[in-house]
Amino acid sequence: MNLSRRQLLAASTVAGAALAVPGVATAVPTVVRRDRPALPSGIASADVTPESAVVWSRTDRPGRLVVQLTSHGRFDKSIRLRGPVTSAADDFTARLPLRGLRPGQRYDYRIGFEDAHGRVGETLDGSFSTPGRNRPVSFVFTGDTAGQGYGINPELGGMIAYKAMHDTHPDFFLHSGDNIYADGPIAAELKVADGTIWKNLVTEEVAKVAETLAEYRGRYKYNLLDHNVRDLYADVPLVAQWDDHETLNNWYPGEILTDDRYTEKRVDVLASRAKKAFLEYLPMEHVAGRDRIYRKVDYGPLLDVFCLDMRTYRGANPTPATAGPVAMLGAEQAAWLVREVAASKATWKVIASDMPLGLLVPDGDLIEAVANGVAGAPGGREHEIAWVLSQFKKRKVCNAIWLTADVHYAAAHHYDPSRAAFTDFDPFWEIVAGPINAGTFGPNALDDTFGPRVVFSKAADFASQSPASGNQFFGHTTIDPRTGVLTVSLRNLFGTVLWTKDITPAHH
Repeated sequence: MNLSRRQLLAASTVAGAALAVPGVATAVPTVVRRDRPALPSGIASADVTPESAVVWSRTDRPGRLVVQLTSHGRFDKSIRLRGPVTSAADDFTARLPLRGLRPGQRYDYRIGFEDAHGRVGETLDGSFSTPGRNRPVSFVFTGDTAGQGYGINPELGGMIAYKAMHDTHPDFFLHSGDNIYADGPIAAELKVADGTIWKNLVTEEVAKVAETLAEYRGRYKYNLLDHNVRDLYADVPLVAQWDDHETLNNWYPGEILTDDRYTEKRVDVLASRAKKAFLEYLPMEHVAGRDRIYRKVDYGPLLDVFCLDMRTYRGANPTPATAGPVAMLGAEQAAWLVREVAASKATWKVIASDMPLGLLVPDGDLIEAVANGVAGAPGGREHEIAWVLSQFKKRKVCNAIWLTADVHYAAAHHYDPSRAAFTDFDPFWEIVAGPINAGTFGPNALDDTFGPRVVFSKAADFASQSPASGNQFFGHTTIDPRTGVLTVSLRNLFGTVLWTKDITPAHH
């Protein structure tokens, strides 16, 4: 939907609309009438740029998405936009792209659905701000939600690390993958290794591994039962990636399962269902009509975010001894990444990588991530990353920082060719965060191919420790518009700062 500046400035009045609550526009429900569409999974915005955004919701029956949008802080000065009609084919989810927005502007939105008689049911309110010049940029990042059987624990207050992220009032939230754990059943009770009992809210759809489309959808619906998650999504735009657990553990295209829990053994069939559910429930701007998950999110003059997809195009997981190239990004995505990062005019280029570069992540006797654990020259998936890093150097890319999750602990790594076996690259930082509500692990071994050094690390006290331990981690980043300095910190379940670093931008 294209919104002209005139429309936004001289917005039409919607009869009977209440005033927006000033400040944080958390989701404010209307009285739910059973004969009209409800909003059981909350609302969200996503992929906000200086001039565009996507808003999303889900209803419980067929209905047309209706959005009121205002830049005045008042819904009696809003414009009314009509979106698509939902059906069971999309699990009653709907999104509406917004175009023609003003940079540096806060927008409040109200979402509801019309029934066949034009009657709007339950509505919820949210907000987002478009990036602008001369304004600081802040965001949070993490990954790994509801893993290892740790779901929504009412005794803990739910997924409270989402509240800790929300309390920092970020401009957006980067979820670096494993938004769900489709392969991890969630039971009413889970005995932890320290003898404590973790209690979960449960639904029928999370009782077994996800195989059907309904079961994959049920995982997203489950997470959205948590009020901390819904409150964050209503007030903070989402930038979502996927990794393995949106489908199943350590998957790759063409894989045939031997896991007895699955009746469908073809991973490509499961991945197709998983991707449909992912795109229904995690709103993003589709690129040129394609369901392509890798993309750039333009966040104004200070920041571009390059979201990678390290699942869809990878080759089979190799052995550590595999010397020849093995795809991780695939040729098309790797070329896109180099081309777009080199063309970026933003001060900082965040490479949102759903897997770390220098940490050894095994898959039994195989290699799951990039690092192969073999000293010396690149092998396997390291070839592709070596090419990307060398191209960044060749094209004089400044200020690229890699953000990742996946390994369930927090770390800061500095990569330098002076310590590396492969030396054709410029130094850079990689920041690891997560999990945000899952069992904790680590630390993992480092591979010396690209010369990483551990500057900070905080891991679990024991394997699969519960979130109640406090060892849940997220990153927080702020960019100063005056100096360009990027300040990154790693924080725990309660938002306590564990490590922080000011990084001054370089200039070639």
